[in-house]
Amino acid sequence: MRSFRLFTALAATSLLVGCSSLDALNPFSTPAPKMAPLPEFKASATLSPVWSAKIGEADIYRFEPAVLDSDVIAAGAAGDVARFSGGQTRWRVRVDGGLTAGVGADADLAVVANGAGEVVALDASSGAERWRAKVNAEVLAAPGVAKDFVVVRSSDNRVFGLDRKDGAIKWTYRRTTPALTLRNPSGMLLENNVAVLGFPGGKLAALDLNNGGLIWELSVALPAGATELERIADVVGDPVLHRQTLCAAAFQGRVSCFDVTNGKTLWSRPVSARGGMSRDVRQVYVTEDTDAVVALDAFSGASMWRQDQLVRRVLTAPLATSAGVVVGDTEGYVHLLSLENGAFIGRTQADSSGVSVAPRAVGELVLVQTRAGGIHVFQPR
Repeated sequence: MRSFRLFTALAATSLLVGCSSLDALNPFSTPAPKMAPLPEFKASATLSPVWSAKIGEADIYRFEPAVLDSDVIAAGAAGDVARFSGGQTRWRVRVDGGLTAGVGADADLAVVANGAGEVVALDASSGAERWRAKVNAEVLAAPGVAKDFVVVRSSDNRVFGLDRKDGAIKWTYRRTTPALTLRNPSGMLLENNVAVLGFPGGKLAALDLNNGGLIWELSVALPAGATELERIADVVGDPVLHRQTLCAAAFQGRVSCFDVTNGKTLWSRPVSARGGMSRDVRQVYVTEDTDAVVALDAFSGASMWRQDQLVRRVLTAPLATSAGVVVGDTEGYVHLLSLENGAFIGRTQADSSGVSVAPRAVGELVLVQTRAGGIHVFQPR
C-alpha cells in the first residue's frame, strides 16, 4: 500500500537524483488509474468571476502570483511579467532568458528568476529593471523580499541573501542534500529579520538575514524506510505562522506545529503532504499526496474531517478563507469545501489547463493562476 501511494504521488512530482531528474520511475508499470470524476453536490455557495487577465504559460515551472493590496503581479515562462489592477494591465515587461520562478514582491520590488541563473528585480510601480544578480543556480521558488534583503533558494537547497538595493550577494547558506529529493519549489516565511525555510530530511530552519547564520533547526519529520525512495521526507510548501505557533508539513512525513518562543513541539501528526498547508484560527488544512484534503485541530492536531473524493486530481495546497477551503486541480477546477465538515459547497473552472500552485487571497477574493497563464479572481460567497 505504501509503494502504491508513493508512486501515485510521484507521478505528479519530478525528482532529483544528484543532478539528474527521473521522468519515469517505472516504465513497465500498467497505466495509472484514472482520476476521480467530479462529485455531484447541491451548491450552497458560489465562486463568482470578478476579473481575469492573461500572462505567459508556465511550461514545466510553477509561478506564484504576488498580491499587493488588491493588485496582482504575475509571470510566465517566456519572460513576461505584468502588474494587474482590477483586470487592467498597469505595466507589462519581458525579461530575457526565460523565467523559472516568481513572483516575490513588496510595494517597491518585484523579483523573478530566469533560466540563466539570474535573479532580476523590477520596480513594482513601473516594471523597470532595477538590477540583476547572477547566482549561477536554478531557482524554482519565488524569491522572498524583506526589508533589507532579497532571499533566494536554489533547487540544490542553497539560500542566497541579496542586498535589495543592488542585488549584491551578502551571504550564502549551504547544507547537505540527500541523494534523492523532491523537485519541489518550496518557499519561505519571512518574519522580522528572519527567514524560515523547510528542507529535505524533514528539517525546518530559521536563518538570520543579517548574515545567513542558522538561528535554530526543528524536525518536522524523520526519514523512514529501507530505500532512498522511501526515505524522502522533504518539507513542502511554505511554513505557516499564527501568533506564536509555527506549522509545517512534509512529504511521507508529518504535520508538526511548534511554539516559536521555545521550539517545543506542540503536536505532530502522520500526514504525507504534497504541496503545503493553510490555517485559520481553529484548524490546519493540508492536501495529502493521495489528493485528500484534511482538517486538523490547530491546538491539538486531532482529525476534524477528511475530503477524499478528488483522488488523482492532483490538488494544490489549500487556502483557508472565511467562505471555505479552496483548492485547485489538474483540470482547472476550483473547489470550495465547507470549513465545518469538508463537504463540497461550490465549484467553478478557471480554464482547462490546470491549477498547480495554491490559490492566493486578494482581500476577500480568491486568485488562481493556471498553467496556460490565466489569472482568475473569484468572489466566494
